[in-house]
Parts: sequence; C-alpha cells; structure tokens
Amino acid sequence: MPSVLAYLTYPEWLRPEIIKGLPIRWYGLMYLIAFAVAYFLFRYQVREKKLGVSNDEVMNYFFWIIIGLLLGARILATTVYDPTGRYLRKPWLIFWPFDENMRFTGLAGMSYHGGLLGVIVATIIYCRVKKRSILEWGDMIVTAVPLGYSFGRLGNFINGELYGRVTAFALGMVFPNAQRFSTGEAWVQEMAQKTGMTIGPDQASINLPRHPSQLYEAFFEGIILFLIMWFVFRRRDFVRGVKTGIYMIGYGVFRFLIEYVREPDIGIGFPIRFSGAYNPTYLLVTPWNFTTGQILNFLMILGGIALIFTVRARHDKKGKTSLRVKTKRLSSRQLRKKIR
Repeated sequence: MPSVLAYLTYPEWLRPEIIKGLPIRWYGLMYLIAFAVAYFLFRYQVREKKLGVSNDEVMNYFFWIIIGLLLGARILATTVYDPTGRYLRKPWLIFWPFDENMRFTGLAGMSYHGGLLGVIVATIIYCRVKKRSILEWGDMIVTAVPLGYSFGRLGNFINGELYGRVTAFALGMVFPNAQRFSTGEAWVQEMAQKTGMTIGPDQASINLPRHPSQLYEAFFEGIILFLIMWFVFRRRDFVRGVKTGIYMIGYGVFRFLIEYVREPDIGIGFPIRFSGAYNPTYLLVTPWNFTTGQILNFLMILGGIALIFTVRARHDKKGKTSLRVKTKRLSSRQLRKKIR
C-alpha cells in the first residue's frame, strides 16, 4: 500500500453559494465573467481590424448571442441529455427555475453544443440584419470565446458536478457528491489500495477518486485553445471562415479525448458501443464505447473540416472568376486600341 495518499480531496471550503442563504451562486458569476472576457476580447479585435463598429453595436450583438446561447444550451440539455423525457412531456419546465417545492434552483443543466448552435443562429440572423460579414464576425467570436469558457468549467468544478470516471491517477479527486461503491467488490478494494485509501472493517461503501474533468476542460478547451486561436492563428491572413473551422476542430478534438475520462450522463451512457465488454459509466474499460458528447464532437470536427474546405473553395472560385473578368477587360481594351 502506498505510503502517501495518491489522490486529492475536494476543497471543503468550496460552496456553490457565494453568500449562504442567498440564491447567488458562483456558477452564475462564472458565466458573467466568461461573457465579459469574450466581450472585451471581441471589442479588441474590432478596434484592431478598424471595422468602424461602435461599442453599442458590439453590445447589441452580444445581447443576442447570449440569448441564443442560453436558449440553445438549455433546450439541447433538456432534450438530448435527459433520458426521462420529462421536458418533452412538459416543455414549460425547460425554463422553469424552481423545483417541486418552489425552491429556486436556477436553470440546472446546460449543453455546450446547444449553446454553440444558438450562437451560430444568432450570429447569422444578426449579421444578415445588420449587413455584416457572418464569417468575419464568426472568426472573431470563436477567437474570443475559449478563455471565457474556462470560467464556465470552473463554475462546474465549484458546483462539484460533471466530474470524471474513477481513477488511480495522481490528480484524481474525491468529490463529496459522487456515487459511493460497495467495499465488497474486488475492483473497489484494488482501486482503494492503489490510491492509499483505507477501508475500515465495518465500512460498507467508499467514495473513490475521480478525474477532475472540469479542470481538464477548463485548461485544454479553454486556456490552451485560446492560446492557439489568439497567438497562432489570429494574426495570420486566413480566408474568412477558416478560423471558425479551426476552432471547431480544435475544440472537438480536445473534448472528444477528455470525454474518455469524463463520466457520461446517467441514463444515457454509451449510445454507440463497439465493444461487448461490461462497461459501467464510472470506469474506462474500453475506448470503443462512445458517449453522446463524443458523437457530437465528432460531428463538430467534421463540420469544421467541411467549413474550411467550403470557404476556401468558394474563395478560390471567386478569385478565378475575378481573374477571368480582369483578363476579358484587358483583352477588350487591347482590341479597341488595335481598331483605333
């Protein structure tokens, strides 16, 4: 048995509420910080590009994409990720922030991919109405978003939710609200031994360490992706829309891989199974069983690739057309000179 504990303990001082007894939570504050960070990074790009867009217009744009994000994130979370069908039977509960006892709970449950779809729809509508370039504004928003995303995942961590699968990895963490396991099972005893946990003689269950997948996502899908988008791709001269495709591929790859250590939603598990091995959601048994998140991220990667090829092909076609027009004009001028 290890001489030291090979896991971390969830900080006891962390609480979802900022002030105990008041319906003000860190999760909501993290979202506000995320929106603020994205807003200022977007404004910076507007000024740098000298687009002649006022701060009021940027604020209006963010108002509409936040509405789109909240609608899309909530609708997808309560339909695709809810195995009970409760919200399909009672759709008015989708945006009802109280439980059965009329206690304020907020809108618990948001889907990233639904939020992404909401932002895309809002951006398309807004840019068409305001006669702005959809692809250019899309490139700017995906460059600004990743750093703000980190704060959203920190909010999940503070809530003690969306943790990962059981692990003996040194960064494994015991989350207080996680499922406990029977100490009579051999694999539980083995995992406890690997992590240095002691099982008492009369102890019936134990809370094993989990991957802090919220922090993995905050780091890779947030900070690392932001650094890639901001310092590697932002200053390069790309065809409009390519940066959006790069973001979709980058996020999709990071999230697809992290899904291997993040516990799937209870009741959904693995919609696609290529392995017949017994695979409970709290263990990584095989890489051939795929979660709903991995399916959506694979589609997101394909969408990013398709977008890059489409905008590049359209740009090349437009360039060839422009060249043909210039050639025809030049030939016409030369012909007129000969006639003279």
